[in-house]
Amino acid sequence: MTEKLQNIVKTITLNAPIEKVWKKVTDSEQIAKWFMPNDFKPEVGHEFTIQSPFGPSPCKVEQVDAPHYVRFAWDTDGWFVTFELKEIGENTEFTLTHGGWKEASHIVPKANIAVKDVHRNMDGGWSMIIGHKLKEAVEAE
Repeated sequence: MTEKLQNIVKTITLNAPIEKVWKKVTDSEQIAKWFMPNDFKPEVGHEFTIQSPFGPSPCKVEQVDAPHYVRFAWDTDGWFVTFELKEIGENTEFTLTHGGWKEASHIVPKANIAVKDVHRNMDGGWSMIIGHKLKEAVEAE
């Protein structure tokens, strides 16, 4: 039997207006401060690269609804990442979803490890990235 892995979903509330958070999550230089080096542009169809620990990851912007939603395909293994922003008074609720996971035993070629292990590592990684690095990048200024 194959084990289907669930999407990774992380939600936090940021003490900042939605426009500020949108800039932090859609501007290439700002993204590099809390995530990884990249040449992202919030334009549907834009192909860009994220410099991951396993080397360059080709990506493509699939959807943009400023300042509320962006989705991009990440690397070549079927992953997608979404950023959803919701205005909550003067704050912003930010939800990251990392999906498109293959069966748990599938080997991710670039990392040469099983999807279940990549998923576990990414789940913890996203908690730190969203809960600490993004929060600090948004709220420190």
